[in-house]
Amino acid sequence: MSAMLKEQLVRVFSLMKPGFLFQYEPELDAFLEFLIWRFSIWVDKPTPGNALMNLRYRDERAVPVGGKAVRTGLEGPGLSVSQKIWYCLTTVGGQYLWSRVQSFSAFRRWGDSEQRSLARQSWLLLQRIEGLYKAASFCNLLIFLYSGRYRSIIERVLRARLVYGNPNMNRAVSFEYMNRQLVWNEFSEMLLLLLPLLNSSSVKRFLLPFSKNKSSDSSGNEAECPICQSNPTIPFLALPCQHRYCYYCLRTRCAAASSYHCARCNAVVIAIQRHGSSETKPSNLGDIRESSN
Repeated sequence: MSAMLKEQLVRVFSLMKPGFLFQYEPELDAFLEFLIWRFSIWVDKPTPGNALMNLRYRDERAVPVGGKAVRTGLEGPGLSVSQKIWYCLTTVGGQYLWSRVQSFSAFRRWGDSEQRSLARQSWLLLQRIEGLYKAASFCNLLIFLYSGRYRSIIERVLRARLVYGNPNMNRAVSFEYMNRQLVWNEFSEMLLLLLPLLNSSSVKRFLLPFSKNKSSDSSGNEAECPICQSNPTIPFLALPCQHRYCYYCLRTRCAAASSYHCARCNAVVIAIQRHGSSETKPSNLGDIRESSN
């Protein structure tokens, strides 16, 4: 949700100077996160992602540990005002301050060994704090996978647990879009695999007899080479159809293919001859392949 809102907000400033929002990107992210918190958690409503999963926050401090209460998620109260404020300060404010400290330390080059000792020690302290937080998050993830109570360290400290909002809610999820997306993904991967293996000239020759405007295309640009689409510098004729080509275009195609078909009429080329010199003996394709090898 934050990424979608950020994309729409960036479009508003698309006509501004390039790089204008880059220096205020942490503030923009914090503002969007604050808006999501203000209109969801602060008013006792789930976030858009939690609403899709039928989840809400519950204050575990107000739920008795023992007793016969059925843990359906409906009997417990929501978060208190202090929990909501601390949640905003830790998630929105904490992420903003950490991103600003990291960008400031990187800009000041605290990590360089040539800097003074105080800046170097501050950089090492930041790295250790980040490492400890990642290790604690990993341990909390293992505990969450085992117990399923608190998914983050902030939720564990605030005793804010995600529970079902409605135990009788049906899962009305349509898999039509998902199936369509899977089909298109597989089709695109198949095209990416097969297209580099196809020979475009062979496909074009195969589809040429089925073309409706074959006669108009073949007679429209007789003066141009059908391979490079330019005027031949050294014009040669393909025999027996006598269509004009560039010498190098026609010779390389005839030497590469065992039976080259004319790009204009799809006829098999058996020899080539220089244009305008009827006295010159045509060159056989077998001699051309032997000379190229």
